[in-house]
Amino acid sequence: MMWIMPTFTREEIEHLGDLARIALTDEEVTRMQGQLNVIADAIAKVQEVASDDIPPTANPVPLEAYMRPDVAVTPLTQEQALADAPATEDGMFVAPRIMGEE
Repeated sequence: MMWIMPTFTREEIEHLGDLARIALTDEEVTRMQGQLNVIADAIAKVQEVASDDIPPTANPVPLEAYMRPDVAVTPLTQEQALADAPATEDGMFVAPRIMGEE
């Protein structure tokens, strides 16, 4: 079964803008109409070659989660964690202030 996606009209683009609460200029509507129609055409082409004997896939290569074994280890001491820090104070890292005083 071949299904052709309809092309987007200016009115549909303007309606989508209204639904999204986005004010679109005439130029933006024209640009978006072209972009959405290119996307719709690409989807239609994929649907032309898709057949019932080809299973849908999200990824052509099976993905597996590779996880390391969960092995308990001794954590770093505070001194070890701070050993290579450029600046420390009272057992904590010292970093430059990135926000103004509030």
